[in-house]
Amino acid sequence: MSAIGCGIVGYGYWGPNLARTVSELEDVVLISIADASPERRALAGRRHHGTDILASAEKLIADPRIDAVLIATPVSSHYELASAALKAGKHVLVEKPICASSAEAARLIALASARNLVLMVDHTFPYTGAVRKVKDLVSSGHIGRPYYYDSVRVNLGLFQKDVSVIWDLAVHDLSIMDFVFDFRPTAVSCTGMNHFADQPEDVAYLTLYFSDDFIAHLHVNWLSPVKLRRTLIGGSEKMIVYDDLEAYEKVRVHDKGLIVGSDNGDKEKVRQLLLRGYRSGDVWSPQIDPAEALSLELAHFVRCIQGFEVPITDGHAGHRVVCVLEAAEKSLMLRGAPVEL
Repeated sequence: MSAIGCGIVGYGYWGPNLARTVSELEDVVLISIADASPERRALAGRRHHGTDILASAEKLIADPRIDAVLIATPVSSHYELASAALKAGKHVLVEKPICASSAEAARLIALASARNLVLMVDHTFPYTGAVRKVKDLVSSGHIGRPYYYDSVRVNLGLFQKDVSVIWDLAVHDLSIMDFVFDFRPTAVSCTGMNHFADQPEDVAYLTLYFSDDFIAHLHVNWLSPVKLRRTLIGGSEKMIVYDDLEAYEKVRVHDKGLIVGSDNGDKEKVRQLLLRGYRSGDVWSPQIDPAEALSLELAHFVRCIQGFEVPITDGHAGHRVVCVLEAAEKSLMLRGAPVEL
């Protein structure tokens, strides 16, 4: 099987990571990198000898040697670049979020389907060993019936010019939940604030509602003095603490919960649940696959192009996440009123 020719559009924050990882993959050749900035092109040229360094994304997309285009540019440009690549017959992996609107994402899905091309969104977290372990614990029933997902994802910067903190940070937790759970939110409520004139929101709180008694709450913030990446997942049997900043024990499982009994006494004509006490058992940390998530993701992208695998984070996953982001933005304008999905 011949090597897959790849081109990368955008060599800013994330593009260098894509270029480094693509260069290390088997059966892949990094043919060209395109960026509008002369400084970034010069840096790419110093790092990737033998790779064409271009100022024009259009020239990269038109290159017949390129089979797949990886897009790492501002969100506002995702649709135009991805649609051009798909129309040119290229497979596409686009940085998160997939597009600036659900309508654009739907059009990309239709384009890829009509041309039998792979469309993937760069939701990196589902490829991390920690999140894959969390999915195993949830899917196997190890924690019982899921009750809640509670996440804090805060830091000081990096401020984005074209998207709010919701589209920058909350997208990570939305992609994690989309991967881990087999049920989807039915409504979202969002409050937030921008503290600098003419800038997008830098602090936000999202609450996601589901058809049963599961609930999710996300706190995202660009103005925190400390960086936190901590998620709690509670179940009827056990609870998970996932801390992405932990070096060795990113996932811990707590055998803790409430002991609940029933009472059918004469004074009550309906069945009630009564708290009998607390259950406190062991805390253990499962072994986590240390493989780099981006390397796994791009290798998966290549195997999908070769026809060996089906995309995990496909265009439909990107579309679902953007639908929640859009609803959150609407709720934000309504001062937190829930918006149905």
